[in-house]
Amino acid sequence: MSAIRGLLFTYDIENADDLERENLISSKNINNEKELIELFDELTKPEFLSYTKPEQERFIESIEHYLAINDNFDAVFNTMATYFSTPVTDQQAFMRILLDRLKQYISTY
Repeated sequence: MSAIRGLLFTYDIENADDLERENLISSKNINNEKELIELFDELTKPEFLSYTKPEQERFIESIEHYLAINDNFDAVFNTMATYFSTPVTDQQAFMRILLDRLKQYISTY
């Protein structure tokens, strides 16, 4: 789970150096698939693509593994304080959307 937490550090309040980014995150309804995708495309995509291919694969494999064992991702979400304006209501759906986007990012580069 540490790899996943690392990937999501962009959204953590401990990453407090960019007011524009913080405002963007808090403006999105992260329980709305369309808005979550917009957020991932804006903030996660550039960071994800900055990693090496093996690192990218590790993120994808980690998320796939935890989804396959039906993990609830509390180990990620309960250890992060985020700029999200509301709690994530379906953590598995959040991770499935993230996984889909990560795979999309790889396929376009």
